[in-house]
Amino acid sequence: MPQSKIRNMEEFAAISGISRPTVSKYFHDPSSVRKSTRSRIEAALEKYDYRPNIYAMNQNRKLTKNIGIVVPYLADPFFAEIVRVIEGRCIEAGFTPSLFSSHGDQAHENDILDSLRSMKPAGVLLAPLGRQSDKSAIETFCKYVPTVLFDSNIEGMGEAFVGSDNYSFVSQTVDYLSRTGEAPSFFEMKTPANPNANKRRLAYFSMMDRLGLEPHVVQVEGTGWRFEEIGREGGLKVLADKSLPTNSLLCSNDRLAIVFLAECYESGIRVGRGADCQLRVASHDDHPFSRFTCPSLTTAAHDYNAVSDYAVETLFRLIESGGHLDHRTESLFEPRLIMRESA
Repeated sequence: MPQSKIRNMEEFAAISGISRPTVSKYFHDPSSVRKSTRSRIEAALEKYDYRPNIYAMNQNRKLTKNIGIVVPYLADPFFAEIVRVIEGRCIEAGFTPSLFSSHGDQAHENDILDSLRSMKPAGVLLAPLGRQSDKSAIETFCKYVPTVLFDSNIEGMGEAFVGSDNYSFVSQTVDYLSRTGEAPSFFEMKTPANPNANKRRLAYFSMMDRLGLEPHVVQVEGTGWRFEEIGREGGLKVLADKSLPTNSLLCSNDRLAIVFLAECYESGIRVGRGADCQLRVASHDDHPFSRFTCPSLTTAAHDYNAVSDYAVETLFRLIESGGHLDHRTESLFEPRLIMRESA
């Protein structure tokens, strides 16, 4: 006898103790899961009053089993790491992920969106360029293709956004550095490519004001996604001019911080927490290489798995609902401060 009403596949997966991708895979093709798993699912179906939206699923079967994944710059290990997790979740659920990189170029991003529309994917996970994006092109695309935005939010675009809480990134690092030494200056590109950088600068000002401290922003010239080259040239100039206003430096992202640490080494400046150190350096993201720098980089870390999992779960829910959710949602995940030797 059914015990309770289950509204959707996500609730059914949670209450039956079976992973959401496995449940989805079963409903698309029962023979695609192990016999023991199939028996568990069928027993749960008997126990709970749940049946999937067959109409929506049949509509979705008219589409391909492809899921598009679009990122601004795949050479960035941050995007490589998050895509690695997303790909695995899609494959586990029986979909075929197709990966695209817009290489920081608006025209190329538009071409990718056109190509995806012709592929008729079941859904798309899109990390847009942000300010550099053609918003009208993205708006049109989202009308025809079930789309979840991640990493970079464009207000009102797509059915949902999943990302990290930039204010929490900066508030944690500023608070820690200010409690344990001189308050930090903020090191960034003057014209950042990623809109998250602007949110982090504003969070820095807000947090310094909250603590009653004077903010100092150090900006380096350069545009685009060549963060390492831009950071190297700017870092060398700052160190040569001895123009750092404080002995604590908070970088907008780890890619800038990693090259700054290299320039400190070349300039004979010792970075770290010891009595013989001249500078502390911290940053944001937990870039996959940040633990291997010398000294290792203190950073506020993305929750890669949580952001990736929830973005994929949201897209699956969107696909099953026929391409539209009740309302657009925005979900932000807090980072965690990772203490390493640089600060």
